[in-house]
Amino acid sequence: MPHHTADLCDAHEQDLHVLESMFQRYGRVTAFDGPIATVKCYEDNSKVREALSEPGEGRVLVVDGGGSKRRALLGDMLGELAVKNGWRGLVINGCIRDSAAINQLELGVHALGTIPLKTHKRGEGQRDVSLSFAGVTFRPGEHLYADADGIVVAARPLDLAGA
Repeated sequence: MPHHTADLCDAHEQDLHVLESMFQRYGRVTAFDGPIATVKCYEDNSKVREALSEPGEGRVLVVDGGGSKRRALLGDMLGELAVKNGWRGLVINGCIRDSAAINQLELGVHALGTIPLKTHKRGEGQRDVSLSFAGVTFRPGEHLYADADGIVVAARPLDLAGA
């Protein structure tokens, strides 16, 4: 079971970067953590599909959609693909769609909101690059923790033992 972000902040505040409070929670999994994989895209979720088609191996996909609220970067089909391939969750600086279906999936998702319009498919975007949004820089391989209180990032996995 993932650690609570508040407890992690109490025990490891100096080791954490805390995201600004701007995300809505979706999916049945309310708390998740894992190593970070990244996608940078804008109103084109081709690279999101590409990443989620690969084995997640317990990772968290962080997607910088430039904060666009005009097109959804994740829908139910990609959510199902994420579950099937072993992704722990997603943090999306952008919107999702099919939220009722995503809320039934064993997946944790944090996004800016919902919109029913799908993205363009142009194959544009970048993977495995450093991203910066919500006051935090995300680097592939760092560790992300998310729950009802928020999202925090650490350079390495943290433990509460002995705290």
